[in-house]
Amino acid sequence: MFTGIVEELGEVVAVENLGDASRFRLRGPVVTEDAKHGDSIAVNGVCLTVVDTADGEFTADVMAETLKRSSLGALAAGSRVNLERPMALGGRLGGHLVQGHVDGTGTIVERTPGEHWEIVKIALPAALSRYVVEKGSITVDGVSLTVVDAGDDYFTISLIPTTLDLTTLGIKKAGDPVNLEVDVLAKYVERLLGRGSADLQDLEEIKEMER
Repeated sequence: MFTGIVEELGEVVAVENLGDASRFRLRGPVVTEDAKHGDSIAVNGVCLTVVDTADGEFTADVMAETLKRSSLGALAAGSRVNLERPMALGGRLGGHLVQGHVDGTGTIVERTPGEHWEIVKIALPAALSRYVVEKGSITVDGVSLTVVDAGDDYFTISLIPTTLDLTTLGIKKAGDPVNLEVDVLAKYVERLLGRGSADLQDLEEIKEMER
């Protein structure tokens, strides 16, 4: 479990194509200082398992499903990435609960600079828009953010100077893809409400059979 508070702006050192998978080597001295084989590190919001670490770098295997659902397949040597270690139990929850399980990708539509911040408009798949609400939380490339405006096929976020300076969102431009993870609580609520309606229907059918 993560919080969406990026710890480090890392870099892709190398990408090895393995056919239906890829092996990434990434540089991140902060996130690897206590990392070991089997640990998790979020890369642009995608939870990856550490294969090995050495000299401030770590290796992770990325399977076909992850490449299909996220923008990691577009990364190459030299690409900058947002890195975060899992939250520690008992620590402060600075952002919101983030699983590192990307729901899909969006596309930056436009950026509007302000005096002390920048408004970014992002297009997203229609299947995800119902989980995005004004003032709600969303994770963009692993960064926990508050939604400013939510439309049928887009949403906007406001980026403060710290976010612009310390994450990849400061260098992304219009047309670039971003990984999106919606609030998991919204998905659970939807599932439970749907199941509740089905349970009521089943109960009515049972009552009808008993008559």
